[in-house]
Parts: sequence; structure tokens; C-alpha cells
Amino acid sequence: MTAQYILVVDDEPDIRQLVSEILEDEGYEVETAENAEEAKELRRKRRPDLVLLDIWMPGQDGISLLKDWQNSSSLVCPVIMMSGHGTIETAVEATRLGAHDFIEKPLSIAKMLLCIENALRSEQLVQENKELRDQISQPQYPVGNSPIMVKLREQADRISKHNSLVLIYGEGGVGKEVFARYIHSQSDNSGRLFLKSTVSLIPKDNMSNELFGSESDDKITYGLFDQAQGGTLYLSDIGALSKDAQKRLLIALRQGYFTRVGGDSHIPFNVKLIFSSQHDLRDDVEADSFDKELYLEISVVPLMIPELREHPEDVPELLNYYVDQQIEHEGLPYRHFSVPAQNFLRNYQWLGNIRELSNLVQRLLILGTDSEITQEEVEEAIGTEIPVFSQELSQNSDSLFELPLRQAREQFEHDYLDHQLKLVEGNVSKLAELVQMERTHLYRKMRSLKIDPKKYGK
Repeated sequence: MTAQYILVVDDEPDIRQLVSEILEDEGYEVETAENAEEAKELRRKRRPDLVLLDIWMPGQDGISLLKDWQNSSSLVCPVIMMSGHGTIETAVEATRLGAHDFIEKPLSIAKMLLCIENALRSEQLVQENKELRDQISQPQYPVGNSPIMVKLREQADRISKHNSLVLIYGEGGVGKEVFARYIHSQSDNSGRLFLKSTVSLIPKDNMSNELFGSESDDKITYGLFDQAQGGTLYLSDIGALSKDAQKRLLIALRQGYFTRVGGDSHIPFNVKLIFSSQHDLRDDVEADSFDKELYLEISVVPLMIPELREHPEDVPELLNYYVDQQIEHEGLPYRHFSVPAQNFLRNYQWLGNIRELSNLVQRLLILGTDSEITQEEVEEAIGTEIPVFSQELSQNSDSLFELPLRQAREQFEHDYLDHQLKLVEGNVSKLAELVQMERTHLYRKMRSLKIDPKKYGK
């Protein structure tokens, strides 16, 4: 596991050397600063996991420095204050400003190590609680023993042993985040933070700041790359990344460092990166909305998560898992699916994949009263099944008015785009302008309808 990073700030060289040697012997990574200015610069370059801060120093004292960090919202890790001339008032002031603890000099090595261990453990528990809240609605591991799921878990196990970039593909609801968390749990940094962010939910004009942080004067705002140091950063919907953020990410991947917005420091990063997308990023590359070089960098190890309808034999196990989960976390009464109900759901198309299955289980447990969930109850809960489009629509000879709405809509979209592509002789740029549709979305639409624009060229 990656060593935790501690910043020691003290004007006495002997103290810095002694504390540094002891902490390094305990397995921590340590840097030292002799005054507030050096401490600020080191924090600018790298976010520490903990700071040991002396109070009495030449220039700016430790209490004033702590106050600056608190006022600028950059007190992002535990701070333990040290002093040889401390008073109760000083300790109270330090605590009020956010210090985790206060220890007196001459230092008791045993007490110092215990304070550090407690502070780091407390911070870890806060992060674990956040992660647990995120994980409650999904499995802690990829559920299923079908050949497909067994093979995927084996691939994920192999991937977790390397520091390679991972790109996970799959429809919405198939369990991309579950696999991301599973890879993290099997990796060497499993004891560190797993941080998730959905790129498409971040405003475009703030994306670089959110990911890489920002600097202005003495104020530092740590981004996701700072926060995830030593752990795993999972970025879903990576295709929504802004052009500026793409450029910064490409530099970080190639050079091993990143630069905060407004700053010029090269900040090394040690983060396991996992990306995901619901569609083929090659569509975005062709539409010139995603950098080709960045795509090549992040697509070294792709992991394809299939739709639930591709491994229906896992449905009974998933049903049982979500029943148990809802009972444990939501306090809902136990109900079991009858064999006919399970068989019906094995043959259901699951357009929303595992997420749809989870929602169905919750709905049935809330609304039902009998201990057994029947096939009739399931059919009523999910409504009329809509057949999944899986063939060349142009081969379908039925009238549009005789088809379910979804297939009728896809039939029309297919024939409409087929007609327009013939007019523009396969030129996608002209087609986008003609149909008034953004090129990236147009490529996705054509792919979903099994339309190859290259077949329409001269």
C-alpha cells in the first residue's frame, strides 16, 4: 500500500530530523519545513495526509498559519500542533481552528505516534463512511457465476495487479462502478481512498478546477487528483471531459505530473485511474469532441461489461442479492421470488440492466404483502415488455403502426437517416448540419441503429 505522507513543520533542525527518522522507520513518507513559507510551498506541491505543526516559529507562527488554512478552506487533512511553551488558551484556540490534537515538547515519541495513528484513522473512518453511503445501493463485488461474469472477474483480478489505466465500457446500469470498486479492492492501494466523480455532472467551465484544483495568491483549492493521491480515482462518463481538461489529463498521463489552474507548479501524482463510458469513445474521436491521443492513452486496457440480457442465468442470484440488501439496509420485509417469476425475469430484456432489476426488487418488497412474489405480480410491476431492437430495421416488413412504440421510433429513425445519408453521400458533417444534430450524438445514434455512414460514400 502507498505510504501515508506527513509534513513536519518546526524551526528546530534537531526536532525535524528526529521526528522525520522516527516516522520513516514507522513506514510513513515525510517531508520537513522550517517555517510557514516552506510549509505553504510544500502543501502547494502536494496534499499531505497529516501535518505536524509547531506553534512558535520565526516569521508567521503556527496558530496564524492554521488560521490562514482554515479561512481559505484548505485545511483538508488532520493537523497536530506541537509546542514547548503551550498554554490551555493556546490549545483551545488551536482546537477551535480545526487542529485534531495538541502535544507538548519535549515530545513523547509514544504519544506522538499514537496521536498520529488516531488522527489518520479518524480521517480514514470519515472517508470510509462516505464510501459506504455510496456503496449501499450496489454490490460490493460483481454478482454472478455465469461464464461471462467469471471471466470478467478474472480479467478484473489481473488488471488490479498492475498500474495500467483502465477504461470500462457498458450500457447504463450494467455495473461499471461495481467493477471499478472491485478492481480497487483487489489492488495494492485498497486501503486508501476510492474517489468517484461523474464527469458529465461537472459544469464544463469548472471541470479543470474540479479535477486538478486551482491556485490564486496563497489560496490553494485541491482537486480530485490531489485528494486521490495514493488511492484510486474513478471518472465515469469520461467522454464529457472538456477540451481544457482533456489537455491537462493528457499531460498528466504522459509526464507524470499535473498543474493546477492558475498555478505553474508541476505536481507529481500517484493515482490509480479508472475511466468509464456508456458508448464507444471512437465516436467522439471521429466527431472531434475527444482528443485522439488521449483516447489512445486511456484505452490500453478496456473492460467490456455486457448487458444483463447477455447473461440471464445470473438473474436469480441478483434477485436474491438485492432482496437481502433491501432487508438489511432498508428494513423491508422478506419476500422470495417464485420459480415461475424467476423464470419470467430470466427471459425479460432488462433495458435498464442491473439497475432496473434492483429498482424492481425494491418496488416489489415495498408494495407486496405476501411472502412469495408471483409471476403475475412481477408482470404487473414491470408492465408490458418492449421487444429489444436487434435486427436490421430495413428488413422489417411490418407496418410502423403494428410495432411497439420503441421499435416504431427506431424504424423511422433508421429509414430517415438512411434517406438523408444517401442525399449527402455519406458525409457525416453535412448530415449533422442537415438533420440539426451534434456530431457526437449523431455517431452514437447511427451506431445504435447499425448504420455505417462509410457505406454511403461514392
